[in-house]
Amino acid sequence: MTDEDRVLPSALDEAHNLGFFWEHDGYDFQPDTEFEWSVETTEWWHVWTNNTAAGDAPFRVFGVDGSGGKVAFWARVPGASIEGQPIVFLGSEGEICVVAHDLNDYLWLLANGVGPLEMVDGIHRDPEPVAALVAHAQRQTGTSARSLKAVLDAAASELPALTALIESTGRQASPI
Repeated sequence: MTDEDRVLPSALDEAHNLGFFWEHDGYDFQPDTEFEWSVETTEWWHVWTNNTAAGDAPFRVFGVDGSGGKVAFWARVPGASIEGQPIVFLGSEGEICVVAHDLNDYLWLLANGVGPLEMVDGIHRDPEPVAALVAHAQRQTGTSARSLKAVLDAAASELPALTALIESTGRQASPI
């Protein structure tokens, strides 16, 4: 086992500790307190793609759903800060979804009352902003607000590149 930095960005850790996931009935997302070990993520990546030649997983996993799907930063740009990378969902049945364009948008997603798996399953309610998360997003991003539509549009713009990555492994992508 190698030493690696598994510490979550403080803004992400703080957002997850503001109680969002405990206050939403039926919400099936378990955020982790640290990144999944990269060797474990790569082993999962090889199984998920059904391709042991897929290389190291370009993801930093920080949460799972009840079926084993993973929510992760996608290290799309090597060497760039993790906070600036897209956040994605890779489902146990091959589903893929871009949850947020970057950490700032993820914070605004939560602040707008929408969790990461609602990006996968669809938003079937009128989300209400969460005051504590709005304040947190404002502090972290330096902006007074970001609309849910802007967050959704930015995430959607990343999907073609994620689909191309998945298909490059030989797996058929199932965009949501």
